[in-house]
Amino acid sequence: MARRSAAVLVGTLGALLMTLGAGGAAAGAATPWGPHDPGAVSHAPPSAPPTRPHDVAPLTLANIVVTDLGTSEASFYSSTTITPEYPPSSAQNCNQSPTAPMCLSLGADGADSFNLQVPAPGLAAGTSFDDVGSSISVSTPDGECGQLFDTSVQGTVTADVEIDRYDLTQGAQTSLNTVAVQFDCTNSGVDISGTIAYNVLPTDPNDGYYVFGQQGEITGFGNDNYLAYLDGAQYYNLNAAIVAMAPTPDGAGYWMVGADGGVFASGDAPFYGSTGNIKLNAPIVGMAATPDGGGYWFVASDGGIFAYGDAGFYGSMGGKHLNKPIVGMAATPDGRGYWLVASDGGIFAYGDAGFYGSTGNIHLNKPVVGMVPTPDGGGYWFVASDGGIFAYGNAPFYGSTGNIKLNAPIVGMAATYDGGGYWFVASDGGVFNYGDAGFAGSLGGTGVSDVAGISLGASQLVS
Repeated sequence: MARRSAAVLVGTLGALLMTLGAGGAAAGAATPWGPHDPGAVSHAPPSAPPTRPHDVAPLTLANIVVTDLGTSEASFYSSTTITPEYPPSSAQNCNQSPTAPMCLSLGADGADSFNLQVPAPGLAAGTSFDDVGSSISVSTPDGECGQLFDTSVQGTVTADVEIDRYDLTQGAQTSLNTVAVQFDCTNSGVDISGTIAYNVLPTDPNDGYYVFGQQGEITGFGNDNYLAYLDGAQYYNLNAAIVAMAPTPDGAGYWMVGADGGVFASGDAPFYGSTGNIKLNAPIVGMAATPDGGGYWFVASDGGIFAYGDAGFYGSMGGKHLNKPIVGMAATPDGRGYWLVASDGGIFAYGDAGFYGSTGNIHLNKPVVGMVPTPDGGGYWFVASDGGIFAYGNAPFYGSTGNIKLNAPIVGMAATYDGGGYWFVASDGGVFNYGDAGFAGSLGGTGVSDVAGISLGASQLVS
């Protein structure tokens, strides 16, 4: 199992900077938001096989964070070698039925492991369990948690588990075909949390959405949570907070960008470049990807545009006077233009992006925080921090929270693939849905306070 700790050599750090485009060493990163509480989210169990072909290879990857509760120091482990265990090699009746223990060995030498047995009716995609401390065991080089170890040494063991994928073929040759599990196990000395994906393909991402945080945390709602199983910014010490996210066209990867322009490319999202090691005049505030996934732009609060890959440069507000800072951007459907929006709702259109109106000369109750275009680029919405919605061009108005008292400010929005609705998300993870945008769950009320935005699972509609 590959290990990253807080002591990272300069050569390793340089390699990370070149690969990820973001300053920061792997290790001690914030623990992922973790599995959902039972009943807190509406899962859409994926069909098997996936509803569409993919050119991506099945994902087999374990990402595990081990935090020493005495020192608060954390280590990150990653393994692409995951092996299901079967009798008679396993000590238990492993992987024989949904109510039998799920047993996985981790790492090339098989020295580390994950084992789980849940109550009846057993393991199934789209289910979550809490308080399974007596039914889980996790073994890593830096710590152990769960039932197979001495609980008198560990103290009380608490654990939560979310099963996003589970496919078991029973018979003369029983086979565990697919697993995607998120977990968090805590005892008196250590917290071990992470994700394990075995032979997982992304399914149809049309339903649901992802909420992402300033430390790169990512949680899916109403989908198979595929993006949460990739190696992402959440496992690294960041020099600057994450401010934007863009998924790839096929839903098998995503990019995140920090306020310093450091880019984290996950899954099948290629890395094209970043400003992570360049001194910027102003922080990055938004990001957009080209339609084919061959490049991306990001924009700074002064309107400066940075284009990479096949993303064309069509103009910027960098070096020009702005009444208010830029807070976000969006690309046109063909990728030959983009819009920039300022906190006063001023719109700047470049390339083939049409200007349909703005609130640049209107007094707003609260500042604008983001925008999204309609599917054909014939209009756009932008949202204010109080949830007020402004619709222009062919963008319909479906509703807003502009006259509702919110627990936390709105920080971003996303529109459905057909443009028939939209969601927006608050900094506490609360999600608000309108039109044909379905509500699949939120992080509201969980104690989260660092949500950065909301995203679809893919940048193109999947038919």
